[in-house]
Amino acid sequence: MSYRNIEAILEDDGEITVGKVGPIACVASASTSDDCPVLLVRRDGETFVALLKRLDRSIGKAWDSETPIDEVNS
Repeated sequence: MSYRNIEAILEDDGEITVGKVGPIACVASASTSDDCPVLLVRRDGETFVALLKRLDRSIGKAWDSETPIDEVNS
């Protein structure tokens, strides 16, 4: 299983975080030293692996469109 976008974030000294944010039980985020391109809320019944796959795809989409994906503050 390959997570090339997650790997790119980490290789560029960025961070991937999964955990509770305020009242939200599980958030997955990707951040760099410049920005936070993705914040995802874990869906009901979504497995951890599925969340990581969605995070990886979302990072690519955010980079391609130059638009952050934010499910927490939207």
